[in-house]
Amino acid sequence: MVSRFFWGALVALTLTSAANAGNLADYKRPLFIPFEGVAAYSPQLATLGKMLFFDPRLSGAKNMTCATCHNPSFGFEAPVETPVGAANTRLGRQAPTVLNAAWVSPNFWDGRAKSLEEQASGPMTAPVEMNGKLDVIVADLKTIPDYTAWFEQIFPGKGVTAENLMIAIATYERTVVSSWSPFDRWVDGDENAVSAEVKRGFDVFTGKAGCSACHSGWNFTDNQFHDIGLPDDDIGRGALEKSNPKAMFAFKTPGLRNTLYRGPYMHDGSMKTMDEVIAHYESGGLGRPSQSDLMFPYSLTEGERKDLIAFLGSLTAEKQDIPLPTLPN
Repeated sequence: MVSRFFWGALVALTLTSAANAGNLADYKRPLFIPFEGVAAYSPQLATLGKMLFFDPRLSGAKNMTCATCHNPSFGFEAPVETPVGAANTRLGRQAPTVLNAAWVSPNFWDGRAKSLEEQASGPMTAPVEMNGKLDVIVADLKTIPDYTAWFEQIFPGKGVTAENLMIAIATYERTVVSSWSPFDRWVDGDENAVSAEVKRGFDVFTGKAGCSACHSGWNFTDNQFHDIGLPDDDIGRGALEKSNPKAMFAFKTPGLRNTLYRGPYMHDGSMKTMDEVIAHYESGGLGRPSQSDLMFPYSLTEGERKDLIAFLGSLTAEKQDIPLPTLPN
């Protein structure tokens, strides 16, 4: 005979598993990168974009690349509070990750670029960032035979142009996708892919802590803008939506893939550890009028915090191999 205790535990376990299964389905990875409405993907175009992404000749002083601030070793971010730009001064915001950019729109922390093509030219030409000039960059690339040949092959009759430069970089950026993680294997049905600690952390993430209200979908972002109550003078999205009071101090929800490689955290890099991030959310933020209605104070136990961080760790790819390209002379 099955004891009442065992039967009760079995029922509770079944209900919990069923609830998790429903939530887990919302985080299932897509199998294809979306290229609808943009330049068609080709390996040659993506390879050209990758070379340009890592080429310092796109900067004014020929000493910076896109990867200077979007370093693959650090989740395509910079491992400092905010990156240092061409003017040898710290930028006002942390570099947002390029990971899974194909599913992110609009772009930048404040969403001022509607597409990756539009985004690509921003840091390249900003005086405080890479300080390049598009006409000079295009002219320089035209003096490099291999680049000229590549561009002519991929863009017949057009060759090296500023527009094609942005198309190539954006195409490469769309191929920068976080690899499978233990969490993905759990979503795919492998119950042994993650620990009990991770599973409890997922319950905290989707339940008590309310993280999933904004960090939703397989890339863990709603692609929306929220004021999370940080003590900061940067008005973020408010500069673009001046008539929207909720846009003040609001920034794009970042995805959470490979997030433990991507500190410091927040748009201003003000938090060095995930413990600080969790403590901020537990506090409920500053509580100013523009603050997101999804922010609320709550209290986690020490065990729940550890479980939550364990869950976030399960979103890190088990293998992320990104070899550097060979650049043409």
